[in-house]
Amino acid sequence: MSGNILLGLMIPFLGTSLGAAAVFLMKKQMNRKIERALMGFASGVMVAASIWSLLVPAMEQSKDMKRLAFLPAFLGFWAGIVFLLVLDCIIPHLHLNSEVAEGPKSKLHKATMMVLAVTLHNIPEGMAVGVIYAAFRSGNSNISAGAALALSLGIAIQNFPEGAIISMPLAAEGHSKKKAFIYGVLSGAVEPVFGFLTILAVGFIVPAMPYLLSFAAGAMLYVVVEELIPEMSEGEHSNIGVMMFAVGFTMMMALDVALG
Repeated sequence: MSGNILLGLMIPFLGTSLGAAAVFLMKKQMNRKIERALMGFASGVMVAASIWSLLVPAMEQSKDMKRLAFLPAFLGFWAGIVFLLVLDCIIPHLHLNSEVAEGPKSKLHKATMMVLAVTLHNIPEGMAVGVIYAAFRSGNSNISAGAALALSLGIAIQNFPEGAIISMPLAAEGHSKKKAFIYGVLSGAVEPVFGFLTILAVGFIVPAMPYLLSFAAGAMLYVVVEELIPEMSEGEHSNIGVMMFAVGFTMMMALDVALG
């Protein structure tokens, strides 16, 4: 594996780690409006990345199918949705600002289940980076080094607030800042792991690339709709989440076009 690909896999993890390090600068619990803004921003980045970096290339790679060019993207997208739905049902996890855990009943500590919730939605992000670098590595004309880097950078940028969102509430609940930081870092460690595993898998199934690209898109959008947007909108009405969604969306869109 080339150094550029390895760097691309590690960039999102670095974003999460830097965000988790914000806990050392914290003096009090994160403001709710800031949480909403960060959730909205992350949602916008993920939606734009799913469309421009994953679904559009998937359909372009299937253009020889003419009117059925949408089919691989359609099937891959639904496979990604179902995959995350299954994980959501079998892994005990606790969302931010929630007291009721999801998934099977568990005696796991609250902090552990919060980390599992973030880890759960970091899986498709790692797969997305892995599959786009695998497409670039295979010489696919629709995926350039710049496009792969754009996705990696975009996910890293939205991972920064996610790292802070997991570490800062843990510190506010009484955990040491060092422990909260470690939990935040661990939540992002799954990304390079799943990215690497995806690259290995794609090496054996290159013809399935359109399905894999759209699979990652479906999995990421499941996370956005099931978790990020509800958390962005809960409680007292506010437009900050929507505005930051627009900021994240347009930033990722511009990044993909500029580097792609």
